[in-house]
Amino acid sequence: MGTWKKIMLVTPRGKFEVFCKGEGPPLCVSHLYSAFNSTGDYFADCFTSLYRVFLVNLREAGKSEAAHEPYQLSMVESVLDLEAIREELKLNSWIFAGHSTGGMLGLVYGLAAPHSLKKLVIANAAARMYMDSPKCIYHKHHPQFSYMQQLIEQLKSPLLTSQEKRRLQAERTKLSLVCDSAYDLYFSKNIHKEMARTRIDFFARELHIFDVTQQLYKINVPVWIVAGKYDVQCPVEFSIEMHHHLHHSRLTVFKESNHYPFLEEKERFEHKLNELGGVQ
Repeated sequence: MGTWKKIMLVTPRGKFEVFCKGEGPPLCVSHLYSAFNSTGDYFADCFTSLYRVFLVNLREAGKSEAAHEPYQLSMVESVLDLEAIREELKLNSWIFAGHSTGGMLGLVYGLAAPHSLKKLVIANAAARMYMDSPKCIYHKHHPQFSYMQQLIEQLKSPLLTSQEKRRLQAERTKLSLVCDSAYDLYFSKNIHKEMARTRIDFFARELHIFDVTQQLYKINVPVWIVAGKYDVQCPVEFSIEMHHHLHHSRLTVFKESNHYPFLEEKERFEHKLNELGGVQ
């Protein structure tokens, strides 16, 4: 499949690290706190056979511009940065696809700059604070809450070897799979990404006031909502709720998936993507 081509874009809002792969109509993928590199991303890889995909590192991620003020890490500011990147690429519009917190960013994009979007793909996300649900693994009453918190704390240790870090990351990811024994099959590519700690810390604060549910009707572009029936991070009811409020949406619930339907039910995901052209 090859690696992703790195592009450093200088915009009026700063310099941003972008990775590009594929041919076809332009599609942007980003995430609120992932730091991507030339090995790419599992979610973004799904689109490269149909689209020219731009994988964007937001502020404080990878070699992108620093945040000179804390507010620049907000979702709205991130959308403005994405707009500056789109304009620098000389694109009139593009599709935005986001998984998990990337999907939350996509909803804000749809509200703040719908004129720049052809479509949205919102996967395993929510339009509001999702940790209040006891079905979410980050809720204290979830049966695996304690183990997840234990893994998160262990991963913060600066003394970890790279091997120990990979093992703990794998254990954490397995909690978000229907079949944890298939982890090595799903995550078999040479893809390695980091998390931007500054962005995670800001998101943890912003999440407490995040709720765009009652504004979703304003999004006037087609939206494909992707959900996993057993998602322990963003439980499926949040996708159903989004579908109810989004007037131009299609919802696909993957009934044998947790948080990664594009890997857990890869063939069905690709079939739907081809069938819908992403979304209709």
